[in-house]
Amino acid sequence: MSSSPASGVQSGDSPRGFAFALAAYFLWGFLPLFMKAIAHIPAPEIIAHRIIWSIPVAGAVLIATGRTSDLKVALKSPRTLAMAALTASIITINWGIYVWSIAAGRALESALGYYINPLFSVFLGAVLLREKLSTSQWVAIGLAVCAVAILTVEAGGLPWVSLGLAISWGFYAFFRKTLPVGPNQGFLLEVMLLSVPAIAYIGYVETSGSGHFGDTGYVDVLWLLACGLITAVPLILYANGAKLLRLSTIGIMQYIAPTMIFIIAVFVFKEPFGLSQLVAFAFIWAALLVFTWPMLRALLVGRKPAKQA
Repeated sequence: MSSSPASGVQSGDSPRGFAFALAAYFLWGFLPLFMKAIAHIPAPEIIAHRIIWSIPVAGAVLIATGRTSDLKVALKSPRTLAMAALTASIITINWGIYVWSIAAGRALESALGYYINPLFSVFLGAVLLREKLSTSQWVAIGLAVCAVAILTVEAGGLPWVSLGLAISWGFYAFFRKTLPVGPNQGFLLEVMLLSVPAIAYIGYVETSGSGHFGDTGYVDVLWLLACGLITAVPLILYANGAKLLRLSTIGIMQYIAPTMIFIIAVFVFKEPFGLSQLVAFAFIWAALLVFTWPMLRALLVGRKPAKQA
């Protein structure tokens, strides 16, 4: 899932860009339903198939758009390959936590993680890049810390699923900016690098008789093949949509997916949602309101937003 605004966006919003981004966020929002349907398959196997079957989808997009030359240049650069290997490793951790959390009945924690994500990314910028944060941003981060503290006390331990998703995606987005290739090319490069261990793992589980690609019926084969589409398509839609939208628009739209995950977790999966969770989410929603208000105000008055530190 993505929630970091792309750089180089235009000053105005394009209807086409809005449609791309909206489609991406809706697909991410409905992703828990897909993951719950294949919850009987172990998370590592799902991740391996997400990697493998994303390659033909992402490759077809690059060929169709005529951008394969950038990928060829990247493959010849040891530094680019090293950075891509790092970002690929981090996104694999993010995918692993997410897939496991849905199967384990902890989708609500996933929603919280993706709500926290933009706040953590801003905090990361302040710590690692010495970016100066506004008062409202510090207030938002403080409210998010309160939410985590409430859940920690209630559960008797840190909400590691939420923090794991927010931290892994935050560092992925941070290091991904250093990758000198476009988003589509970068994604294909990442899954290509990951394909070696993914193929090895799939080969192991299939030969050991514990795999689900053929041995358990054609339905599982179709589910696993679909992993490529549900992984690559939203990322590609988002990458193309973000280029055609203002930062403020993307900044507000990024809450569509976790809100949908929250609704699905509570009303479809019937996950427990007691007073402690309600108070914690109230703190998070207050934090996001404080955080996004400058962007929302800029959209309402129809002007370019002040730069967020």
